[in-house]
Amino acid sequence: MSAQPPSFWQRLADYLFVLPQYILPHHALSRCIYRLTRLQQPWLKNRLIKHFIRLYGIDMTIAQSADPQSYADFNAFFTRALKPGARPVADDPRQVVSPVDGKISQIGAITDGRIFQAKGRWFDLQTLLGGDSERAKLFHGGSFATIYLSPKDYHRIHMPLGGRLLESIYIPGRLFSVNDATARTVPGLFARNERLVALFDSDVGPMAMVPVGALFVSGIETIWSGYIPRPPTTTVECNDYRSAAQPVVLARSEEMGRFNMGSTVVLLFAAGQVEWAPTLQAGDTVVLGQSLATCIVPNPSAESV
Repeated sequence: MSAQPPSFWQRLADYLFVLPQYILPHHALSRCIYRLTRLQQPWLKNRLIKHFIRLYGIDMTIAQSADPQSYADFNAFFTRALKPGARPVADDPRQVVSPVDGKISQIGAITDGRIFQAKGRWFDLQTLLGGDSERAKLFHGGSFATIYLSPKDYHRIHMPLGGRLLESIYIPGRLFSVNDATARTVPGLFARNERLVALFDSDVGPMAMVPVGALFVSGIETIWSGYIPRPPTTTVECNDYRSAAQPVVLARSEEMGRFNMGSTVVLLFAAGQVEWAPTLQAGDTVVLGQSLATCIVPNPSAESV
């Protein structure tokens, strides 16, 4: 959090990048991308996939299917599975593991109900979690990590610790880009974009995973509800799984969802639950299964899958 403030020219470039996004029809563009990424004409989807691999330097050797032409459409490629063992998981069950491949945007403590976004900018915890004060109280004084997934990254989301799903809350919003420029420029970015809050009772207590939508993101998907298509709406939708006939219980490193196109995950823990690895800082690249923190509560029961 001690990075030097951006220069005048950097701020100007950021504002020029972000300004058009205020007037773009975010959700209409997302629906167009949804349709494009699911076209199955071989000549089109193969060309898109091969171009994307070249453009971003995708390492297909770790994909479960290394053949670009084997994918039914672009989205199937984008959400591709990895080979077993491609992302080893930290052995010690006391270690909180990264839920994704990506880059740490920010990491640290939740202060006065706010989460650090970028130099000079914070966003509100309660707003991020859908406006419910009781839900927000669970994480007052707790810990957070915001991890950005670039287009080249693996786009499935896994569990940092084992846990039982308590609530799944869909929160409508805008779809600003979530890269460094928008984080530095758009106030309350992650509490402003469309998102899904997955609240778990983890092996050390309350844990929230918040996949945040972004420009061109065609939807967030979970293993308990599938793809979540949403027409334009202003209604927060909360689904309670506490008394579900078939509870959703996931082990550490088990898949919990995926991004259909890329975005960001905000990870939250309650006060006194975890201690972030002291070497981690904003800008660091992390991979799925890498240790991010140590549980303060001893002997969590989760096992890697």
